Order: sequence, then C-alpha cells, then structure tokens
Amino acid sequence: MQKLLKIISLLLVIATVVFAAGCAEQGGEEAAEGAVEEVAEESVPADNGSDAVFRSSDGEMPTYVVGTEAQFPPFEIVDSKGNVIGFDVDLMNAIAEDQGFKVEYLDQDFAGLIPALQTGNVDIIASGMTITDEREEQVDFSEPYINAGLALAVLIGNEDIQSIDDLKGKTVAVQTGSTGFLKAEELQKAGIIAEIKDFPHVNEAIEELKIGGADAMINDLPVTEAFIAAQPDVIEIVGEPLNSEDYGFAVRTGNTELLTKINAGIENVKASGKYDELLTKLPTYMEE
Repeated sequence: MQKLLKIISLLLVIATVVFAAGCAEQGGEEAAEGAVEEVAEESVPADNGSDAVFRSSDGEMPTYVVGTEAQFPPFEIVDSKGNVIGFDVDLMNAIAEDQGFKVEYLDQDFAGLIPALQTGNVDIIASGMTITDEREEQVDFSEPYINAGLALAVLIGNEDIQSIDDLKGKTVAVQTGSTGFLKAEELQKAGIIAEIKDFPHVNEAIEELKIGGADAMINDLPVTEAFIAAQPDVIEIVGEPLNSEDYGFAVRTGNTELLTKINAGIENVKASGKYDELLTKLPTYMEE
C-alpha cells in the first residue's frame, strides 16, 4: 500500500512539472508574438500627410519618389538600356547628392503628375514643368532652374505658316496638359485656331505633324530644338518664341522641408559649376 502511495505521489509531481513547463512555453510564445506585433507596428510609417518616403530609425538616407514623363527630351527620356536620363534627371541627382537624400524615378503621363503628387504617390515632380499661376494653386514650386518658352513649329517647306497670325482655320498639335495646350486653347477661343489635337506625349504630337494630321505644333522651345537637332530634315521653328516660361521642380503644397532642400541644392549645384556642365550636355541626351 505504501509503495502504491509513493508511486501516485511521484506521478503527481511529474504531472505538475510538465504542466508548469507547458504554461511557461505558452507564455513565452505569447510574449514573443507580442514583441513581433510591436515591432511590426513600429515599422509602419504613420499616415500624417508627410512625405511618401520611408525614413529608417537608424538615420539611413531618405529616398524620395520623383515623378516624370520620360518622353520629353532632352529633359527626360528613356535610353536604350531602359534608364530614365536627361537634364532634369541629372540635375535632380546632383541636388540629391548635395542635400543627402536618394531618389527613385516613376515614369507616367504628364497630365497625371500633379494628381500623383497630391495623392502621395510621388514626392517630387521633375518633368520640364512650367511654373504657372494655375499650377501654383495645386503644388509648391522650387526656384526656377531653366528658362524655356513656347515655339511654333511646322514641317520644313511649309511657307503658309510663319507666325501665329497664319494659324487661322488651322489644326494644331500639342501635348495634353502642357502650356502649349493652354496657348492653343487661348488661340482657339480668339477664333484663330480651328482645331486642337492633343496627345499624352510630345513625340506623338510631332508624329501627327509629320503625317499631315496637323498643320503646326506648339511646344516648349528647348524640346522642339532638341528634336530638330536629332532630326534636322523634318520640322522647323517659325516666328519668334510665343512667350517666356520657367521650369521648376514641384512638391506637395506645404512641404517646406523638402522644398528648402531642393532650393538649396539648386543654388549649390549652380555655384559649384555642375549646372553649367549639365547645360552643355543638353544636345547629347537625344543621342542616347
């Protein structure tokens, strides 16, 4: 009988030890799960309307997403290797290096750039964007980084159109959402232009002119000059520039921190001589 009691007591001790070990293991798992959940929560950026950019807690260099329409040479274009290159890209890269941040480029239609900036899909617009009063109501612009202006272009040999005064009853090709488009609308309302054909990309507007679907094209002067330099026997610029415009980089309204970085970067890149070096490269982007 005593042996039986000893055996029962021993079994009770073993059961108690096993139960305690199981509880400890379960508690450890719960604690570990809680720790994982806590880390995961800390890794999710807060939705506070700030930059759509991940900033690591260890001081890693921030990365900003730059929206661009990479069919606007020589300011932005895709090279034979699929890389986005151009004057705007090189200038923004130089600014990023000067100010200590990284950039990634997102290629999309020009007309969608400001909405993408406003919704946080991109942090910066670098796409040969003209500073206008209307756009300044939607975004904040950097200091101007280049002067552009609009030009009127026709097929070589077209002697009927030599200025905007000759556009009466004519069809004009432009890029959607561009200041060239706005100028064409202005001329149409004034009873000069008969029809406007707008396209997502400027090369499509040029193609429409080449095939005879339009009589003339209104587009940014340096871009038109770059196309002529690459294909000199297709179109020509006629008359004087239609206006004077400045390009600027855009950020979301109120993002003064990023805007200050960009403006400081522009100033420093110009002071270093790098800006002038990039200007000399403008014609070469068409050769990539």
